[in-house]
Formats: sequence, structure tokens, C-alpha cells
Amino acid sequence: MLQTNLKHLLSKADFNAAVQENKNVMICCGRMGPMCIPVYDIMDELQDEYKHVAFFDMEFDAKDAEVIRNMPECRSFMGLPFVVYLHDGKVAAATSSIQTMDKIKSILDKEFSK
Repeated sequence: MLQTNLKHLLSKADFNAAVQENKNVMICCGRMGPMCIPVYDIMDELQDEYKHVAFFDMEFDAKDAEVIRNMPECRSFMGLPFVVYLHDGKVAAATSSIQTMDKIKSILDKEFSK
């Protein structure tokens, strides 16, 4: 399990429940590495500001993380983490590699406007 302050998705069932139970979902699928940790920290910081978004992490190397790794939007990604933004159960955006606060907020504002 990842050592973050985010809610953890440990299985495909967890992933499906998160997407079904929340209109707006951001999931960071990664490891505890130098490209991923800053994204987890940004997500943790934004949870209070973006209450209309559910923030989750998922361990990249877990078998069930294939639900994210195999998404068409993620197949060409080369760097971790894989970050997906889902609105009403559909992928609204997907990014990979390290992200800045400004980049993440820009996507959240564009895809999940209140």
C-alpha cells in the first residue's frame, strides 16, 4: 500500500466503486518514487479546496492497477505516475510523469468546474 494521505484503491472493485460513487475522481497510479510523491502531496493539499472531487491513489505495480495501466488514454505513457481524471465514469483527462500544482489545478478547473 502507498504511504500517502489519500484514499487507497486496492482492487478493481475499489476502482469501480470510486468511479460509480463519485461524479469527479482523480486517481494517481504510481509508486513511492521521486516523480510520484510530489503529485500525491499536491493532491493531498487540494482535497480541502476541491471538495467536489474525490482524490485517490493506486499502487502501479498491483495486478489490479491494470484497470488504469490498460486504459487507451494511458497506453502510450512512458513515465510515472499515471494520473486519470474521471467525470461521470468517463476519462476526462489523463497525464503522466511529474505534475505541477498549476497543471493539476488547470485540469481540475477545466474538467470538474463546479
